[in-house]
Amino acid sequence: MSWNDVILVATRSEPKLREIREIVGAELGRKLISLRDAGLEEMPEEEGIEVFDTFAENALAKARYFAERAGLPALADDSGLCVDALGGAPGVRSKRFADRPELAGQKLDAANNALLLERLADTPDAERTARFVCAAALVDRDGREKVFIGECEGVILHQPRGAHGFGYDPLFRPLGEERSFGEMSDAEKHAISHRSAAFRALAASLQGGLDEIGGRG
Repeated sequence: MSWNDVILVATRSEPKLREIREIVGAELGRKLISLRDAGLEEMPEEEGIEVFDTFAENALAKARYFAERAGLPALADDSGLCVDALGGAPGVRSKRFADRPELAGQKLDAANNALLLERLADTPDAERTARFVCAAALVDRDGREKVFIGECEGVILHQPRGAHGFGYDPLFRPLGEERSFGEMSDAEKHAISHRSAAFRALAASLQGGLDEIGGRG
């Protein structure tokens, strides 16, 4: 494998890595490799990358950091759930909403979901509107970059439904759908999700090629 034929996906989340590969892996024309594939061990400084107030700034910061560190083109996203009744929260703090740094994976998801339901306990159905937002960023080692935003409107359910997806998926029912993201197949979710909208827009902007984005030659 030549390093000039790959793009680094800058995430430590296995579910997110899988989704990005499924959504645009075939469209970008290069192999999408993980941080583990590139031999990039997790560093304490990574906790200080996503400190900005917008999804776009956080996605770009992460892509810039890993593009520089690896000397490879890097894809990154920052995504989260914005609930109208909570003034847009948890927003960019979606992963850290429950403030439980000792938790990870499904246990952290469960804590975040439980806190969201607690905060919305007295909120009527008509006011449980929300949207998933994703910023997808591509940066190369020379600083050339692209970023696109995708959104999916929906409502927050009163209890989790479905065992698919991750994060807040079991609590989020997209507008016009009867099922939550957690009840949908991967293909059904990818057809309408915020992450799909952002990454497919990014891929389309490259017009089928990444000739201008180079790795370490």
